[in-house]
Amino acid sequence: MTTEKKSISEIAECWKRDKKAFVKLSTYSAYLLILENHILPHFGHMTDVRESDVQAFAMQKLQEGLCQKSIKDILVVLKMIVRFGAKSGWCDYVEWEIRFPTQQEKPHLDVLTVGNHRKVLDYIQTHFTFKNLGIYICLTGGLRIGEVCALQWKDVDIDRGVLLVRKTVERIYIIEGGERHTELVVGNPKTLNSIREVPMTTELYRMLKPFRRVVNPDYYLLTNESIPTEPRTYRNYYKRLMNQLGIPPLKFHGLRHSFATRCIESNCDYKTVSVILGHSSINTTLNLYVHPNTEQKKKCIDKMFRSIR
Repeated sequence: MTTEKKSISEIAECWKRDKKAFVKLSTYSAYLLILENHILPHFGHMTDVRESDVQAFAMQKLQEGLCQKSIKDILVVLKMIVRFGAKSGWCDYVEWEIRFPTQQEKPHLDVLTVGNHRKVLDYIQTHFTFKNLGIYICLTGGLRIGEVCALQWKDVDIDRGVLLVRKTVERIYIIEGGERHTELVVGNPKTLNSIREVPMTTELYRMLKPFRRVVNPDYYLLTNESIPTEPRTYRNYYKRLMNQLGIPPLKFHGLRHSFATRCIESNCDYKTVSVILGHSSINTTLNLYVHPNTEQKKKCIDKMFRSIR
């Protein structure tokens, strides 16, 4: 008995119901947006997806201005749907290999200069506010914006001198019955490795210690209220502060990159940096931050040459 073939649109409906129970709400929401904005308009009517179809789609998205990473994220979702359909006999699945034009340059990682890094830290120490505190934490601990927005006073372990990163705040799209709205959600961090303990610097410890025993442990650090600030609002505050200090524009995530870069420049071992950042793999840390300079490469070649003389 042969199973009747279904379109990608029909398979996606079944896949959504199956997937919802196994992923975070924010991840599920991201899948739905990818489906609605990219996959269904292009593949929804098809019953079988061929490699040539996917290759043409990838090149079209490149021409529309999407980066390779975004396109690859879309293709991951498409592949999950097609595999799901193939298991039920609703479509055929043949492994595809999509090619992208060779990138001539590695993306440049924007970070604060050492001078500006110190300038921000010094300013916050003399102009303390709860909002400024979050920027200080990101520059001395490498937290993501959602993680710092989710920090509560009970996550400040003064006795051990560490911050407990357990949650993240994000605004996500909810798509129900063809309608969409957004919700601010406090949920689990990006990955299991993101659940971590981040040691405080001596300066940060001194800033937090007087508050820890007088504040409500369930209040959030950045608001000192029962409601967290949302990342978009905090990002706008950060931009205004950087402008006020005369520091060149830098994305908020650049604070995390700046922290990691300073760690690598200080010859911290890569595994420790990776754990502090909550990376899922040390390879992520190596690929992002470990780039030998000309002097290091020259020493390496000289060392090799001495060994063969």
